[in-house]
Amino acid sequence: QVQLVESGGGLVQAGGSLRLSCAASGRTFSNDAMGWFRQAPGREREFVASINWSGGSTYYADSVKGRFTISRDNAKNTVYLQMNSLKPEDTAVYYCARKMAIWTTSQETDYDYWGQGTQVTVSS
Repeated sequence: QVQLVESGGGLVQAGGSLRLSCAASGRTFSNDAMGWFRQAPGREREFVASINWSGGSTYYADSVKGRFTISRDNAKNTVYLQMNSLKPEDTAVYYCARKMAIWTTSQETDYDYWGQGTQVTVSS
């Protein structure tokens, strides 16, 4: 059974930082690309960042480029999202997603498994 469990969300002031973690189980982690998506109230879920199976290729939405960093530790079956210089518009539920292929995409429909989400709130 494939599971994804996010952690690390919370309340932070604008300009602050948070690191999200997503612990994966159920199949060989290094076979899969991983992604982070987010959904703000009243908005559709949107792509944030993704990483290929080895961590050698990463992709970011323009809105977070230069502020967020995605990484993975295949020995720990975990993917991370380091979020710096947070803005109120980053407030959302953040979801970890897993794609049963080594290469990533930014398309939500390409991902096969999803976590339950973790709330990130950035106050102004």
